[in-house]
Amino acid sequence: MAIFDILLGTTNVAFFYVILIWVLYDSLKQTKSNNLLHLKHRPTFFAYVTVLFSVVVTILNVAFVFYKYTYSTNGLIIGFCFVSLALTWGLATLVSFYSMKKMLRESKRFPFVLILWWVFATVVDTVSLSLKLVKNYESFNLRILLLEDNIVDAVSLPMLLVLCLNALSNVCVREGSEMEQRLLQKEFESSSLGDEEAFVKAGIWSKLTFRWLNPIFEMGRIQKLEHVHVPSVPHSETAATASSMLEQSIRKQKLQGGSLTKAIFVSVWKSLALNAVLAGVNTIASYIGPLLISNFVNFLLSNNDNSSTKYGMVLAFIFFLSKTIESLSQRQWYFGAQRIGIQVRAALMALVYSKSLMIKCGGPTHGKVINLINVDVERIGDFCWYVHGVWLLPVQIILALVILYINLGYTPSIAALSVTILVMVCNTPLANMQEGLHSKIMEAKDSRIKMTSETMKNIRILKLHSWESTFLQKLFQLRDIERNWLQKYLYLCSAVATLFWASPTFVSVFTFGACILVKTELTAATVLSALATFRILQEPIYNLPELISMISQTKVSVDRIQEFIQEEDQNQFMNKHVSKTSRIAIEVKPGEYAWEENDQILKRPTIHIVEKLIINKGQKVAVCGPVGSGKSSLLCSMLGEISLVSGGATKVYGTRSYVPQSPWIQSGTIRENILFGKEMNKDFYDNVVDGCALLQDINLWSDGDLNMVEERGINLSGGQKQRVQLARAVYNDSDVYFLDDPFSAVDAHTGSHLFKECLMKLLYDKTVVYATHQLEFLEAADLILVMKDGKIAECGKYRDLITCPNSEFVQQMAAHEETVSQIPSQKDDFVSGRPCQKNRTEIEEENIQEIMMDWKRTREEEAMTGRVKWSVYSTFVTLAYRGALVPVILLCQILFQVMQMGSNYWMSWATERKGRVDNAQLMGIFALLSGGSSVFILGRTVLMAKIAVETSQRLFHGMITSIFRAPVSFFDTTPSSRILSRSSTDQSTVDTDIPYRLAGLVFALIQLLSIIVLMSQAAWQVILLFFVVLAISVWYQAYYITTARELARMVGIRKAPILHHFSESISGAATIRCFNQEKIFLTKAMALIDDYSRVAFHNYATMEWLSVRINFLFNLVFYFVLIILVNLPRSAISPSMAGLVATYGLNLNVLQAWVIWNLCNVENKMISVERILQFSDIPSEAPLIIQDNRPEPEWPKEGKIEFHNLHIQYEPAAPMVLKGVTCVFPGQKKIGIVGRTGSGKSTLVQALFRVVEPLEGCILIDGVDISKIGLQDLRSKLGIIPQDPTLFLGTVRTNMDPLEQHTDQELWEVLRKCHLAEIVQQDPRLLDAPVAENGENWSVGQRQLVCLARLLLKKRKILVLDEATASIDTATDNLIQKTIREETSGCTVITVAHRIPTVIDTDLVLVLHEGTIAEYDKPSQLLQDSSSSFSKLVSEFLRRSSQSNC
Repeated sequence: MAIFDILLGTTNVAFFYVILIWVLYDSLKQTKSNNLLHLKHRPTFFAYVTVLFSVVVTILNVAFVFYKYTYSTNGLIIGFCFVSLALTWGLATLVSFYSMKKMLRESKRFPFVLILWWVFATVVDTVSLSLKLVKNYESFNLRILLLEDNIVDAVSLPMLLVLCLNALSNVCVREGSEMEQRLLQKEFESSSLGDEEAFVKAGIWSKLTFRWLNPIFEMGRIQKLEHVHVPSVPHSETAATASSMLEQSIRKQKLQGGSLTKAIFVSVWKSLALNAVLAGVNTIASYIGPLLISNFVNFLLSNNDNSSTKYGMVLAFIFFLSKTIESLSQRQWYFGAQRIGIQVRAALMALVYSKSLMIKCGGPTHGKVINLINVDVERIGDFCWYVHGVWLLPVQIILALVILYINLGYTPSIAALSVTILVMVCNTPLANMQEGLHSKIMEAKDSRIKMTSETMKNIRILKLHSWESTFLQKLFQLRDIERNWLQKYLYLCSAVATLFWASPTFVSVFTFGACILVKTELTAATVLSALATFRILQEPIYNLPELISMISQTKVSVDRIQEFIQEEDQNQFMNKHVSKTSRIAIEVKPGEYAWEENDQILKRPTIHIVEKLIINKGQKVAVCGPVGSGKSSLLCSMLGEISLVSGGATKVYGTRSYVPQSPWIQSGTIRENILFGKEMNKDFYDNVVDGCALLQDINLWSDGDLNMVEERGINLSGGQKQRVQLARAVYNDSDVYFLDDPFSAVDAHTGSHLFKECLMKLLYDKTVVYATHQLEFLEAADLILVMKDGKIAECGKYRDLITCPNSEFVQQMAAHEETVSQIPSQKDDFVSGRPCQKNRTEIEEENIQEIMMDWKRTREEEAMTGRVKWSVYSTFVTLAYRGALVPVILLCQILFQVMQMGSNYWMSWATERKGRVDNAQLMGIFALLSGGSSVFILGRTVLMAKIAVETSQRLFHGMITSIFRAPVSFFDTTPSSRILSRSSTDQSTVDTDIPYRLAGLVFALIQLLSIIVLMSQAAWQVILLFFVVLAISVWYQAYYITTARELARMVGIRKAPILHHFSESISGAATIRCFNQEKIFLTKAMALIDDYSRVAFHNYATMEWLSVRINFLFNLVFYFVLIILVNLPRSAISPSMAGLVATYGLNLNVLQAWVIWNLCNVENKMISVERILQFSDIPSEAPLIIQDNRPEPEWPKEGKIEFHNLHIQYEPAAPMVLKGVTCVFPGQKKIGIVGRTGSGKSTLVQALFRVVEPLEGCILIDGVDISKIGLQDLRSKLGIIPQDPTLFLGTVRTNMDPLEQHTDQELWEVLRKCHLAEIVQQDPRLLDAPVAENGENWSVGQRQLVCLARLLLKKRKILVLDEATASIDTATDNLIQKTIREETSGCTVITVAHRIPTVIDTDLVLVLHEGTIAEYDKPSQLLQDSSSSFSKLVSEFLRRSSQSNC
């Protein structure tokens, strides 16, 4: 019969695990499928009866087991068959309930494995009952069925027979009507979406257990969680509320003399106080266990009678209750801390944004603000999790000393305190070093992010010049600097971690040593109580280095933000004034203005106003002058965007609008850019669009004025951007307009239209100040200001200024007339009285490009879905040294754990009986084992630091290299904020977080498993219970991770729009301030911050939801172990082992919570690795160098370019842009390329540089097919000046010669040829004069000259000039054109230009039309044909120019 019981019990266990495996498999299958809920079937009454009968049978079997346990005459031994049967029935009942709720709606019956179990149980029950009846056949009586061994089988049999009917189909489900399905679907959707106030309205129990999150989990289980499914954050965590509270606190603190830290604490003190109470409750509850462990061990050492058993059960229950309170309070404490962190982050983000909009005089760099938001604000928010550690640490130490005093006495307690203080004191210099190293890391990170930001914005230029490799190396050098500081920081952290992992060992050795010295008796109870106290004290001591590190890091971050806020107050001043009744619009007083107010190196101001200037309302004021004369600076001084050094500030009366020289366009639609926060007035809007020459563009865009504009307007041409921002200014309907060179980026036709229809008609009654190089637009001005060397050299009307023969103005006009005279005159009949408008066919190619670009745009960053793939983990783990060090680290951790547990067991065993070992042997072996564990910890931490640095470095190199090798189209479709997000936030996470999270998970698992193994030595039943709890935990985790994973991904994705908005706003801060749009932009920023906060809020909450449930399960395991230890016979296990089990069990819930938290957190954090790897595998351009097909070193010799049947298409689905272009550019000739906007000029140039590869045809340079050679070999032999002049952060020298290939003499020679030498010599630093980010401290015209100098310095055989002198005055342009002719006499020069004088003296002119060649001949030949397209372009220019001479 025993064999039969064992066989039956084994079969029951087998069924248990089969059902369990099915549950896990089904759960994982459900999580991976994103299907919506099926509502086709509805459970029948029979299905409910099935579940009810299953519950009854389970209760009967469980009750029978407890009966046997309590009243069995055979002691405490229970049959294996009965226990396994009860457990299997319990699991089967849970599965039947789960199946009825979920599966019956999708299928027609219960799971097959469940039906199989019911059939098997019925057969066994029937056979068992039949055998018993047969055995008692002679004395057959129905009372036999009521015997204790038969009653369960007898009562269960009828119900089991009913359960077997489930083998039939369609008995459990019925078809739901369409109405029911619709109602259920609607009910489900409404409940799943959840109430936005779910958290606020939740009751105490719901908040304690986080039940208010259930609707979100349900939604995440049945479909992919979207942002709209996530409820809003509570009102107190919104950006508006949080920032308002912080600003009030700052005002009270008077930040100039106060502290930002104090202001933050005052704004959240109520939440902090409540959180402190929870932290206190948690701490007190955590010390109940060490306090009572000595009582429990003494109980185990005592005789076992009924009264003592009850005492043991009471102790076990107190342990369970204290651990439950500890778990619940800890979860609420941690979640409360995260809520405070969200509130602080939202407030600081809003504060930094609002301040960054106010900073003038150049404003903050993009890199600095990105780091403030990405790193500093995040760190301050994270510190809210650590803040209570400051006061909890001494409280925990005091509680520990009280317990030690109770158990060991006065002297050992003082010894423990002394050693603890000594360890903490040793940490002080380490903490100071940590703070210093962290500051260095942040400085290095700032530099790297700043350069990354600038490089990503100008990557197209770098690729055209073949400089990407050089800039990549510079970025690597900056990263190496950061890596060196990071390496030192992590090694220092290793030392700190080792010190504090070993500190409990030091404390215990000295404490027990003190006991021996004062002859305090050491018993198993007191030793285990002390060890439990040291272990629980280990957490705050272990957290101390992290706490000190966080304090130091947070202090650095707070100081950086405070410095940023105070920096703003030094710079800003206002010049807005209410409109007066007088006719004055602008009043310019004598004064000096400078961009760098505190710069003592520059001897003279940027702008120097000598005489008072009055501009009346309605006047048109033109500002002209050579490059670098101060035109843009004069406009900025009137706007108040440049610091007043001395004198009186300029007063502007009325509202203002500003059009900067470098266009600033928002991401959004064309309409949003034009309206700019104002309401739509359809008639006025149409007039503005027509006046700004945008009507035809809008009509031909696929979405009209709802066409999307991407980051920095990269899908618009330069002319379109200029016209859009001009329309924005005009629609604002202001009193005063400031237009900075609005006509340079447009062709002659469009320029004339803008001047006549916009400036002279739409703005006829407005005050307009416009800077321009187009001198033909000066005559219509009421007042002309001629700038020279930062001063207003001349001021007056056109007729007055033109009569002064030696004036600066006359010299400029003479240069203009000289340019016009070079162009042969045209017959009047070809001169239209109205500017030529682009017809449909002429602009069709432009529309094609716009549609193509719109297709290429990425509307929103796509996130990976599902679990983080195992390949991501394996790549990360094996990246450093191919994973060779990983086994060594694991071995160190295992040996550490073994030696630590061995030392504790040794102390427990040796003191169990007095005199078992002598004191010297006791302490010697204990110290040896403890010291050995410390050595292994040192090895582990050092190797971890080494792996962390190497892994992060390899990931960074892989990502950045892949990004730099990506084609230009990748950067057109990928906003720079996404690259910066990975380069800053994700890289920081990889640097210092993920390796330790992943290792922490593995280490905690090793500790958890070692405790379970230890417990199983005392009671083998723990293994069974552990597997059950583990299975439930895995199910919970699988249920949780589908929602948590998507929330974690959303956290990363929702951060990028904030960074993008911040970056975009800083670029256009001057425009935003001028239009008084600060509040609107701040509101949008707050909405984006709230979007991020709501995801972060629920992301943190879901983790606590899981932890509450898993904590409770493991507390039950601990309670179960204690009950077994209480009821076991004393002979079954040694008291020292039992006491050790109880001691380690105290940490079970903390360790389990750490495992689960790390398990979830690791996957969430690994998304950063996933995102980096996503950008490490970007399809790259053609190879930089093809070794087997390299051109000769002196190639190209002649510079002959042949286009053969060239077809260009940007995307497979997009229309053709160039259609069979075939022509030859002879070597050493000057070729001009002209055509209407969008005719294909830029595409032809891009094809020459292989920015876009031809679909058909080829390009030959001196007979070499450029598609067969490497990109570096091609681009390094070509020279180009792009339409948007680009300068980099650095000096004049590094901008002209980034590769450092030329001498100073060569640089000065080129500067003189480009008429830049005098400008550079004004700064005493000469070639080392600084160039700001994006060249902001140079005018656009000066930037173009630097680009020209850069080109001449390279001495290439083939040069491309793309609108090279568009922002240069006519006189300088004439000199530059002469220089270009002289310096490029032996070169092939391709000039793309709107300005006719630029191409009139070329050898050949190519006119493009709709992607085909319309005309290609000498200019003189084309001009002879009055009907040619080129003749019409020249006629329009002459007509416009002649107006200024009439």
